Order: sequence, then structure tokens, then C-alpha cells
Amino acid sequence: MTTRVTKAVFPVAGLGTRFLPATKSVPKEIMTLVDKPLIQYAIDEARAAGIEEFIFVTARGKSALEDYFDHAPELETRLAEDGKDQLLDVLKSTYMPSGAIAYIRQHQAMGLGHAVWCARNLIGDEPFAVILPDDVIAAEKPCLQQMVEAHRETGGCMVAAMEVPNERTSSYGVLDVEAGQGDTMKVRGMVEKPKPADAPSNLAVIGRYILSPQVMQHLDSVEKGAGGEIQLTDAIAKEIDSPRGVFGHRFSGERYDCGSKAGFLQATVAFGLARDELRDEFGQYLHEMMAIRNAAQ
Repeated sequence: MTTRVTKAVFPVAGLGTRFLPATKSVPKEIMTLVDKPLIQYAIDEARAAGIEEFIFVTARGKSALEDYFDHAPELETRLAEDGKDQLLDVLKSTYMPSGAIAYIRQHQAMGLGHAVWCARNLIGDEPFAVILPDDVIAAEKPCLQQMVEAHRETGGCMVAAMEVPNERTSSYGVLDVEAGQGDTMKVRGMVEKPKPADAPSNLAVIGRYILSPQVMQHLDSVEKGAGGEIQLTDAIAKEIDSPRGVFGHRFSGERYDCGSKAGFLQATVAFGLARDELRDEFGQYLHEMMAIRNAAQ
């Protein structure tokens, strides 16, 4: 029987330099899609998957991220006095129970693998999830929930996978998988940012993982890889030939790379149009903007 996945690690120590000057004073994870910060989308997805313990790997300058999940008694009182019950419910949805969140500092920027390794003492001997808030996924059933359900059948390690154009494989970790297994595939190998001609498939790894505790042991000894950083994929790859194995899960949904400006804007448009109260007005504005642009060409 596979152990339930109840812990998740959120690596949020990055400086977010691609979004300067906004990230000079605001952590990237607090930047908003419509009216919710990136980290809230990640937390909501984790909750839907049954996660009960949330481990944030942070760095200096992230105090606003910690404050976001704290209670705001003055604001709560004002909303209650003004009878703004709907907004009060929205506010309360951001609260986390005492003890549910732990914050760990990553003192040196040594890569994703190192960030995950920093949480080792809180993970113990249990499988755990890793969620990268930069990857926002719009799906009818949240991506991590899809993975948790598939993981109950497979155990081992599991990575979220999506098909990308062949010419873009050099931007991702790419899976070599056994053929004919549906949406959950046994992984035979992982190649980091291969040239299109060398890519074993067009299945790219994106920022959702379910990992066995043995990955933490591998991170103890893994050497620095690409970019002089400790790569999480190197530690996962050590599990491919183990009895537990590694699996790729082709999730259902649309992924947006909110670590890039273009991806963030694309997500803003998509999530804005998905909101009933915004769709008509916002859609009309976009239509008019495109008409003006086309007329000018």
C-alpha cells in the first residue's frame, strides 16, 4: 500500500530578477494573477490534493510571503462591520492553521535540488510533493490531485509531464519513457535540456513532483550539475533503476510559465477571461485592442 502524500515543499527562495523592479520589494510569489497571488494558486492546488503540511524554502526578503498567510484581525473586523461577508470569506480562505506552514531558509542559491534538500528534516521517511509556484496550471481537476491519484497505483517517484514542440526541448528536462502506457508512463531516462535532434521524446518535465524519501538521500551526495547547481533531476534519475522506479504523468490542463513576463501576461489573460464577472468587459477590451492593432498594420 502506498503511503499518503501529505507534505509539500514550495521552493520560493529565488530573487525573481526577471520581474525587477517589482520584485525589489515584493516577492515574485506574491505577484497577482487577476486578484490572487501566485502562491495562493499553488496552495489551493496542494489542498485539493490532500496536502496537510506546507514547507516553504525561503530566503532573505521574503517576509511579505510569510505575512500573507497570517491573520489580519483589523481588516477582518472592518469587513465584518461593513457587512462585506463575501470579501470576508475570501480573506479567510488565505489563512493557514497554526503549525500547518513551516519556513526554512536557503542561505545559498545552489539550485532546486539544494532548495528541496533544505527541507529534509521535516520530510522524514515519507513521500512528499514539490510544487514550483511559477508553473500555474489551469485544470478541471488540479494537476497535483491527478498525480496523487496516479501515484497511489505506482508508488515511487512521479513527475508532471507535458508535450512541447520539438524545437523547444532544449528549454526543459525531457523524459525517455516506455511506450504504450497511457497517461502514466515508466521513465527509462531523463535528459536535461537536450538539442531537438537528441531529445528522446517531446515530453517535458514541469514544476510538479511526487518524490520518495530516498531522493533526499541522493541529494546528500549528488554533485553539482548544470550551471554549478545541485539539480533535482539528477537525484530523481538515481531512482530510475531502483525497485520503486520513476514515472511521468501526462496531466490534463494548461500550464503557464509565470516565471517569464510573456507567460505571466498569457496567464493573466486566460484567468481573466475565465472569470464570469470579467469575461464580457475584458473580452470586449481585448477584441477592440486587436482590431485597432490590425487596422494599424
